[in-house]
Amino acid sequence: MAKKVLVVDDEKLIVKGLRFSLEQEGMEVDCAYDGEAALNMIREKDYDMVLLDIMLPKMNGLEVCQQVREFSQVPIIMLTAKGEDMDKILGLEYGADDYITKPFNILEVKARIKAIIRRTKKQEVVEEKSKTLEIGEMKLNSESRRVFIGNREVNLTAKEFDVLELLAYNPNKVYSRENLLNIVWGYEYPGDVRTVDVHIRRLREKIEENPSNPKFVHTKWGVGYYFQG
Repeated sequence: MAKKVLVVDDEKLIVKGLRFSLEQEGMEVDCAYDGEAALNMIREKDYDMVLLDIMLPKMNGLEVCQQVREFSQVPIIMLTAKGEDMDKILGLEYGADDYITKPFNILEVKARIKAIIRRTKKQEVVEEKSKTLEIGEMKLNSESRRVFIGNREVNLTAKEFDVLELLAYNPNKVYSRENLLNIVWGYEYPGDVRTVDVHIRRLREKIEENPSNPKFVHTKWGVGYYFQG
């Protein structure tokens, strides 16, 4: 079945180029040219991927991303003309899975999309390991990709879940930020280790009663992160 991708950018030439290239890969591509239209389309259709420009009319990409995360975990790759680190980190803070800085190489865009789709496929494969893990008041279900603390469901992004699942299934094993980047984001991911720190911080804010004194996800100073129930 063709993967459904939404391309959102107010520069029509960029949209046209992306659409042509992705359709050549057999993907079904929809286009939007402002934030409001994009948000409405994501509400109405089940996409496998969203390519989302930051600088958009009516509603910027960060606002769109933030609102989408209230109802969907669709993978989002931010497109930004700015190369500043803050923009990239901001995109991740708002719930984006990845970012690409303009001007970009279309081959890189396709490689990132395929990497995320591969990970999604892997997640769909039935694994031999126990599908539900219970540690204290935390319950983690690998099949439904849902996490509960007590009776409260915690809404995690795809990457936050991947990080938590890896750490929780390997308790007390310390993973360096480089290891986490390679395992969760993939060896082809060109980002830096601060991406990991951002995701760990967001994860703690969601699952820890006191994020500054975590009960589950701990820091081994100078080494990395580990899970302890």
